[in-house]
Amino acid sequence: MSTTSSPEAPVDNGTPQKKKASFAHRLYTGEIEYDFVGKRNRWYIVSGALLAISLLAIAVFGLNLGIEFKGGADFTAPVTVTAETTDQVRTAVEALRLPDNDDLGVTTIGDGQVRVQTRTLSVDEVTQVKAAIAQAVGGISVDEVTYSLIGASWGSMITQQAVIALVVFLVLVSLLIWGYFRNYKMAIAAIVALLHDLVVTLGIYALVGFSVTPATLIGVLTILGYSLYDTVVVFDKVRENVADLKNSRLTYSQAANAAVNQVLIRSINTTILGVLPVAALTFTGVFVLGTGPLKDLGLALLVGMIAGAYSSIFIAAPLLAQMKEAEPEMREHRERLARRAQRHEAKEAVPAKNKAVVVHDGAGPLAEVEEIEPDRLGLVSANELARQQRQQPQRSTRAKRKK
Repeated sequence: MSTTSSPEAPVDNGTPQKKKASFAHRLYTGEIEYDFVGKRNRWYIVSGALLAISLLAIAVFGLNLGIEFKGGADFTAPVTVTAETTDQVRTAVEALRLPDNDDLGVTTIGDGQVRVQTRTLSVDEVTQVKAAIAQAVGGISVDEVTYSLIGASWGSMITQQAVIALVVFLVLVSLLIWGYFRNYKMAIAAIVALLHDLVVTLGIYALVGFSVTPATLIGVLTILGYSLYDTVVVFDKVRENVADLKNSRLTYSQAANAAVNQVLIRSINTTILGVLPVAALTFTGVFVLGTGPLKDLGLALLVGMIAGAYSSIFIAAPLLAQMKEAEPEMREHRERLARRAQRHEAKEAVPAKNKAVVVHDGAGPLAEVEEIEPDRLGLVSANELARQQRQQPQRSTRAKRKK
């Protein structure tokens, strides 16, 4: 008779299984971390290269300013907008072969108008363009095509106002961060990160040749606000970590690096969630519509959000730690930690004085045990007691005590 043995079920001793900590949790608790602050020179080199490329692109290629900034002609015509409207109007205007008309822009306004923007035109060129647009949209009257001239002086005024708006934004941001954190060095680091994002974004515009329009300006101001938010999140965690720095065993750089690691996953998740819809917006503006404010706005947002996430981690926090470490108080704190570490190492380097002795029972050795110094147990040997002179207190006579 044969018996089959079933596989034994795992024994449940009632002990709960310990859940493995996630990567984000291990970063937050400091179990694992990357030295972002300590390797700041590496990030400075990378950022310096990006800034150099951006400035070189702006100097060589320049920014492709829209007619709102440099002036030009603007035409508007009524039409029932379809998917082919912009292509038809563009083809009709390009067929005129007007000189220096590479900056031609054709967009739709709602469902009932088409807009054409060109360089400044002569009277004869204006007449030709109006006729071409009227024929392209379905043979309407030329008088129904409206025309307006945007002068160079008006464009320069818009440019001046844009620069003023940017300067006011940076000043207000500096005052806000200074007042919130009570630390002007945080304001300096945040402004440096913002300027880094601004230059990189403009450099990308110069490289790809996209038009700089009011939509671009809106996008740039938006991404500066996003970059500021990301930087403030990092600085707020840094302030929390250095609140009791004098009583801790960390330097300012170590505490700041711990803060960056603790908010790293949050920054990555926020950036991904923000970039995905912006990438879809940019794709629609570039490859579907081909022109218009979506393309200009989308590129500014896409580049700026990525640059803002980078600068808050790799520029703002390391720069802040570098400026703080230069303070006399922080230097004294580092020296105090170094002296404490040296004392600890010297104490650990002292060799042990314990010796091993062999215990005998008369017939042979039983075991080898560690000899313990009597002083460690508070004991005094008999020889030591014999050497000590016990002095009894001298008692005075009754007669002396009565005196």
